[in-house]
Amino acid sequence: MTSETTHVKTLRQAKAGQTVRVARVAGAGPLRQRILDMGLTKGTEVTVRKVAPLGDPLEVTVRGYELTLRKAEAGRIELV
Repeated sequence: MTSETTHVKTLRQAKAGQTVRVARVAGAGPLRQRILDMGLTKGTEVTVRKVAPLGDPLEVTVRGYELTLRKAEAGRIELV
């Protein structure tokens, strides 16, 4: 992880090309559980591959596979 990623608070704010680490998934209920089930758990390294022009959706690589997230989902993923 590079020093430029330390100012990022949520995955929604990360830029294409950044590699970040998950601190926690905020919230409760089925959306939080779905995010956890996709492998975005505490300590997981995530690389932001692409961000759509309006910021929605984001394409990330996590645990060796590509995943597309909406801004609302990415906003719940807090980073170290």
